[in-house]
Amino acid sequence: MAQSMNDGMDGSMNTRTDAQERPGQGIGQGIGQGIGGVVVALFDTVATWNERRRQRRALEALPDHLLHDIGLSRADAVTEADKPFWQG
Repeated sequence: MAQSMNDGMDGSMNTRTDAQERPGQGIGQGIGQGIGGVVVALFDTVATWNERRRQRRALEALPDHLLHDIGLSRADAVTEADKPFWQG
């Protein structure tokens, strides 16, 4: 979000954000904000699923001695890796 700096009459500096400069267009206002929130939530969900999938594949690829270091067995790693991406 851009900020502008304006000199006040008394020589002080005032900072305002773009939303403050244009009334009615701040966060949570305007047409389509509801759709934007849905899109952001959908993006966050897909990103979470992708990160889960990536971490489970990395866990499954660890050698046994590293699994032992973190307190997991090969069976634990396989069980976790076999979970579907949407399951926490």
